[in-house]
Amino acid sequence: MLAIETDVDSFEENYRDAAAYHRRAEQFQQIGQRYSLVFNVACVALERYLVAMCYLYDAPPMNHNYICLMNAVETAVTIPAQLSKEIRSLDFIFGICSLDDYFHGTPEPKDAHRVLRMCEEIRGLFDKSKIEEVRTAQSQTIKQQVG
Repeated sequence: MLAIETDVDSFEENYRDAAAYHRRAEQFQQIGQRYSLVFNVACVALERYLVAMCYLYDAPPMNHNYICLMNAVETAVTIPAQLSKEIRSLDFIFGICSLDDYFHGTPEPKDAHRVLRMCEEIRGLFDKSKIEEVRTAQSQTIKQQVG
């Protein structure tokens, strides 16, 4: 299997899953589910959007915490400074930054709304022409292998 296939497949899987988690978090919010549930599902969506962006630009992340994901994403894409800061701050809610002092903070209602907004903003930063470019390249590679 060629490297581009793996990258495109990883991108597609993560992008599709991100959109599904994002929709589900929005549905949970609309039907009045607990804000902690909305927050957690939206956080998974955001993580998957960021992982998808990493694979789209061939910058696979070393870890899946938000700081590492943003470090990888920002090697390829310019992210607005405030959005980057907000995404990175999620590691502190989860307490992922330290194995010695791990804790899982309790999200507040505003955190659920904030993460949903971050999902929208990150989703809006995907370059549709880049997505089409990698899909076309993968399709041509497959045709060459088969043909």
